[in-house]
Amino acid sequence: MANILMVVSAADSLTMKDGSEHPTGYWAEELVESHRVLREAGHTVRIATPNGVKPTVDQVSLDPASAGSPEKAAAFTQYISFIDAELSSPLVLADADPAEYDAVVMPGGHGPMADLAFDKDLGRILIAADNDGKIIAPFCHGPAGLLSAETGNGDFVFAGRKMTVFTDEEELNGGTGENTPWFVEDVLRNKGAEVETGPAWSSFVVRDRNLISGQNPQSSEDVAKAVLAALAE
Repeated sequence: MANILMVVSAADSLTMKDGSEHPTGYWAEELVESHRVLREAGHTVRIATPNGVKPTVDQVSLDPASAGSPEKAAAFTQYISFIDAELSSPLVLADADPAEYDAVVMPGGHGPMADLAFDKDLGRILIAADNDGKIIAPFCHGPAGLLSAETGNGDFVFAGRKMTVFTDEEELNGGTGENTPWFVEDVLRNKGAEVETGPAWSSFVVRDRNLISGQNPQSSEDVAKAVLAALAE
């Protein structure tokens, strides 16, 4: 069985274009579905956050309208309670040794835009994992964390790689809209990533060798299943 590092944002707000603070965190469906699929397959999942801070769930993601139904919202809430001990005592990201893990999984929510995108420890982990051909699986806003991976001269490690991410269309029409401080899709493209997109709000997964990415919350389970398939190879 594999050891999987799940890197989760520790941010609870995102500074918007107009300077206001937007409450955020991780998106419930993304953490829950990926963690559940990987755990139920028998793998060990270790949650890590910057400074070992307990991550904050974006309360919007627990609203039945956002979750998809009252039943889904209740299921997400129940699962978060089930793994509360893991969430309350995450590994300090700076202490994570990439050599100990077979995969790095990064769920989204807007939180990664506030911290993981600029986290040097995450950059170190991703570069080492990529050099060793280990699975790296960010999805929705999680690919913002890939931006932390730069060489000493500032080159983006994942330039030229195929990936997907929460799209500008989705951000404008169902995310934080025109007040979004920056668009992850745009920045990844500008850094040299080959971003592919599917229909808005539908599961879409892209694999480029060891890099597996998903477009939105609807992709969460499929990303986790793609990770399982890659681990089995």
